[in-house]
Amino acid sequence: MSLKKVSLGIFSLLLMASCGSKQEQAEAPLMEYKTMVLSEQNATLETSYAATIKGQEDIEIRPRIDGFIDAIYVDEGSVVKKGQTLFKINSPTADQNIRTSKAQVESAKAAAKTAEINVTSLRPLAAKGIISNTQLQTAENSYATAMASVAQAEAALTNAQAMLGWTNVSSPVDGIVGAIPFRQGSLVNNSNTLTTVANTKNVYVYFSLNEKDLFNLLNKLDGNTQAEKIKNMPEVSLVLANGDKYPEKGKISTITGQVNVSTGSVNMRADFPNKDGLLRSGFSGKVIMPNYVENTFVIPQASTFKKQDKVVAYKVQGDSVVEAIISVLPLPDGQQYVVTNGLNTGDRIVTEGLATLSVGKKIIAK
Repeated sequence: MSLKKVSLGIFSLLLMASCGSKQEQAEAPLMEYKTMVLSEQNATLETSYAATIKGQEDIEIRPRIDGFIDAIYVDEGSVVKKGQTLFKINSPTADQNIRTSKAQVESAKAAAKTAEINVTSLRPLAAKGIISNTQLQTAENSYATAMASVAQAEAALTNAQAMLGWTNVSSPVDGIVGAIPFRQGSLVNNSNTLTTVANTKNVYVYFSLNEKDLFNLLNKLDGNTQAEKIKNMPEVSLVLANGDKYPEKGKISTITGQVNVSTGSVNMRADFPNKDGLLRSGFSGKVIMPNYVENTFVIPQASTFKKQDKVVAYKVQGDSVVEAIISVLPLPDGQQYVVTNGLNTGDRIVTEGLATLSVGKKIIAK
């Protein structure tokens, strides 16, 4: 066999192999990809704001008189009832005022008795003309003055007794006792705060919104006045510092009328029930405010990928795919997005297997 015939045979074999390979590629089956067709629906977004918690009443407990702390009947963190005695103050001044006032009452009563006797003895004499009516009138006036002195002394005694009652320092509300900086034997006066009592049956949760968020929120609410809009605000949730979600819902009750010029924010207050006493004044957390969005698209986060600083989805066009740059907001479940721009009703996007796709690749959508 000649060399020319051998070369021709080898070329023929290579040509047949090449044609077979192209035919196999042309006949390779297309891959199926799971897709979804977009339709409008409603969704709920959530925005969180750092918050501080305070009791409905955080009351400073101060002594009304000067003296030494004789006894402390509660400990820090104790749950107390309205009227319960917290401290006993030893006040020498209060004791002295009681003694002085009692003596003044007795002295005034004695003077009044003497004046009364004088009037009683002069009346018959005046009736017989032995003395003048002027003398009798003078005696009666002295008696009236003595009785007024009695009333004045008794009022002073009542005040002294009230002051003595101030030596028992009691709680004005049901609540929880705060820190106690003073101890037994400490000298205190009305400028000293013995402790605080926080009424936490209900709590106030304070947080801030920037101007833009506030305007967007108010514009969505029904009502002509701010008070009407506050009434129509949705209930909010509270996440505690340890990440736990508080079981009760809260209601926004106030919006401050002044914007903080340094932060550009407005303070708001939400009221939460606290019947089990779980929340304490001074706690921190996050207020979660829902944002209801209508006529939007919800897609799985797995149906998107990042390309530089853009969020991209693969949109099916005919039998192949193209990239669609979209704008999204995360839903609270951490698995889905709300699409705010880039897709339309009826668009079909690929939801799985994005890593094996490229622009223009032909697929079978299922």
